[in-house]
Amino acid sequence: MWLLRLAWALAVLGITAGSSPGPSPGSSPTVPLLDKASIFADLSPAELRAVRTFLMSRPELGLSPSRGGPLAKNTLFLVELLPPKKRLALRYLDEGGPRPRRQARAVIFFGGQAEPNVTEFAVGPLPQPSSYRPLRFKGGRAIPFDARPMTQLEYELLHHTLVKAMEPLYRLLRDSTGFWYHNCSQRCLTFSDIAPRGLAPGERRTWMVLQRFVEGFFLHPVGLEVLVDHRDPDPGRWAVQQLWYNGQYFSSPQELARRYEEGTLAVAHLTEPPSQQLFSSYEPRGRFTTDTPTEVHGAKVCEPQGRRYRLRGNQLEYGGWSLAFRLRSSAGLQLFDLRFNGERVAYEVSVQEAIAFYGGHTPAAMQTKYMDAGWGMGSVTYELARGIDCPEVATYLDAHHLYDADGPVRFSRAICIFELPTGVPIRRHFDSDFQGGFHFYAGLEGHALVLRTTSTVYNYDYIWDFLLYPNGVMEAKVHATGFIHATFYTPQGRRYGSRVHSHVLGNLHTHLVHYKVDLDIAGTGNSFETMDVRFENISNPWSPGAREGVGDGSFPLPWHPRVGLLPAPSNGPDPAPIPHRYHLAVTRHHENEPSSSSIYAQNDPWEPLVSFEGFLRDNETIEDQDLVAWVTVGFLHVPHAEDIPNTATPGNAVGFFLRPFNFFDEDPSVASRSPVIVRPLDPPTFSQLEIQRWTPASPGPCVAPEPFAYNGTYRQE
Repeated sequence: MWLLRLAWALAVLGITAGSSPGPSPGSSPTVPLLDKASIFADLSPAELRAVRTFLMSRPELGLSPSRGGPLAKNTLFLVELLPPKKRLALRYLDEGGPRPRRQARAVIFFGGQAEPNVTEFAVGPLPQPSSYRPLRFKGGRAIPFDARPMTQLEYELLHHTLVKAMEPLYRLLRDSTGFWYHNCSQRCLTFSDIAPRGLAPGERRTWMVLQRFVEGFFLHPVGLEVLVDHRDPDPGRWAVQQLWYNGQYFSSPQELARRYEEGTLAVAHLTEPPSQQLFSSYEPRGRFTTDTPTEVHGAKVCEPQGRRYRLRGNQLEYGGWSLAFRLRSSAGLQLFDLRFNGERVAYEVSVQEAIAFYGGHTPAAMQTKYMDAGWGMGSVTYELARGIDCPEVATYLDAHHLYDADGPVRFSRAICIFELPTGVPIRRHFDSDFQGGFHFYAGLEGHALVLRTTSTVYNYDYIWDFLLYPNGVMEAKVHATGFIHATFYTPQGRRYGSRVHSHVLGNLHTHLVHYKVDLDIAGTGNSFETMDVRFENISNPWSPGAREGVGDGSFPLPWHPRVGLLPAPSNGPDPAPIPHRYHLAVTRHHENEPSSSSIYAQNDPWEPLVSFEGFLRDNETIEDQDLVAWVTVGFLHVPHAEDIPNTATPGNAVGFFLRPFNFFDEDPSVASRSPVIVRPLDPPTFSQLEIQRWTPASPGPCVAPEPFAYNGTYRQE
């Protein structure tokens, strides 16, 4: 059995091996693991270019470049690996079957036709594609054009719409903020857009929060929010429908400007931002009262005798662990064929979605329900800084995305891999003789291998980790950091957040992150079990008449234990397209249910193309079947002054563990050669000790790393 333990819940949940062994999880001796892992590898730049070139050459598709030109055109939006069907992959991995065809998933926006739509295609075979076929969502529904993610071109057109619309407000903005929107150079306003974009399917109306364009502009709202209808394929027909300024609604920029000129407007005057030590910047300010040094380097991770993990292509090995991984542009990290000591634990463990539901008094705040797969969560994997985002000694890997671009874009150092000293032993024991000495001491130093990337989805930065421990435990974890999503402070807004600066309200919100865990324990025939522990009163067999137990007051505790669980889900319709209602849901594996969300959920959450509730309504047996666990973790974020300039990672991390439960005969970390055992040779004097270890007596000095360097660019090659 393998346990799935949620990091924030007192729950023990297990998926057990079925009665039938199923296919052997062993490896075919004729195919190296490296070659096997490559069926899950991301598309190379050459493959991405080949897919784009092939599709652009098809006259029936009528494709145009993504950048520039009109909005009403056919464009290639996304190209990424289309993973093989599980049954075909397992046949290849376990039975020596044929290698699955390598294919790409291509998303095309057909905006240049009478009835615009979005269509997904399977393109192959790679590396030289020669055919394509449409992909269908479960139920065969077409993808509405209004559900498509935003593009850089649409943002540029929105900017031009705002430039024209904000002209009447030049004096108001200049006088109240010192910044303005049109014909600006150094004192410009910018905007952050909100989603969903409307209140019903088919709408594309976006509230935009205007901010001063300074470092950390997310924390500099000026009190103006603008609603733009941009559904029409002709940007000339886009229009400002409403404005909100300092607590009041207006029907047009002209009305707001007129009220200002008449002197009947409640104006919010903002102070001039300082040129240095701006509150939204990272520049040091203030002093710690202890005056302990911070101007020197702190502790560092080092590998005094070299790396203890092996990376070959997308195949990663560490201790008993082996896995294949990829970084998909649509949603982020995805692990495949996760094994311990050669036995498959999971076929897939992957990030599915990250959402944040907000409350607020301003229209933008009350409308905000971010679903980050719709913002290219897996494609915004910018460069990791050596020594800060990951240790200097980490292995850094580039990523290539073709997402709203006219070719592959290289993201340098988007992934890092490193062994982390956890600072706590995996296990240890001091065996006291209770006379001032000991019989032995033994301990195993704590380490874990970390696979990491980040997603900077506009204001928020998510740090995604998978950790592999030598005792067969895997941890999935995400840290939230970056800038809070802030709106303009009004007294009415205090009900929905905290005043974190003079004119800034940090809005209350809930973070929810969803994972797919396709466990295959000793084959695909698994069952789902829960372990429920109850108190029991029994007669004491060695003292007749006495009773043993807890709960009847016979053994009072110094504290009163209480366990709180979330309420059971209601029977009403689910307003969101991901399973935020459920800590854990278990379904049977189906090839047409590869993910719980989609890149279209953000802009059409009312009629989602992927309905997780539909996964559950199948009402199928989950006994001795190929099962998938869907895990939701999250936390409530009540912003506070300490979120300035950024939300800090301590206290803002959630995740879950996979733990073996009677799967091994003993703790598998006994295979590690890193323990230390100390035994006294001459008790009770303890002047001679036997120190037993299987690693060098001294780790040696850490090698000084190269000076810090950072590039930060991500460009089409």
